[in-house]
This record gives sequence, structure tokens and C-alpha cells, in this order.
Amino acid sequence: MKDEYDLTKLKRRKNPYASKLKKQITIRMGEDVIGYFKEMSEDSGIPYQSLINMYLRDCMLQNRKIDIGWEEVA
Repeated sequence: MKDEYDLTKLKRRKNPYASKLKKQITIRMGEDVIGYFKEMSEDSGIPYQSLINMYLRDCMLQNRKIDIGWEEVA
């Protein structure tokens, strides 16, 4: 293996998979929820949006379902 490689002759190109990795969306969240993840972000050093994505991915992989118990009105 060479000690040094000449990379100046390589052609740059965009990652063809980059657009499939993540999709930008707009979502409405409570300020308390955002604050919670921002505080966790400061503690962990991971961007808060990445933490939210990681949490939602974990919910998806664990097949967690939300239990919404709406009260019936008599």
C-alpha cells in the first residue's frame, strides 16, 4: 500500500443514496417536547433532530403502538 495517494485527479460526484437516507418534513411538536430533546442533545452531544429520529426508529423497530384511551361521553 502506498504511503500517499494523489486524490487531486478524482472526479467529485454526489452520493446517489443521500436523498434516500432521510427526507425533510415539517412537523408540529410541543415546545416542551422539543425542549426535552434539546436538553438530551446537550447532555449527549447528539443533535436533537437525530435523537428524535432515533427514538421514533426505536418505536418502529419495537413495533410499539400508542394506547389512546378516549373517554366515552355519556
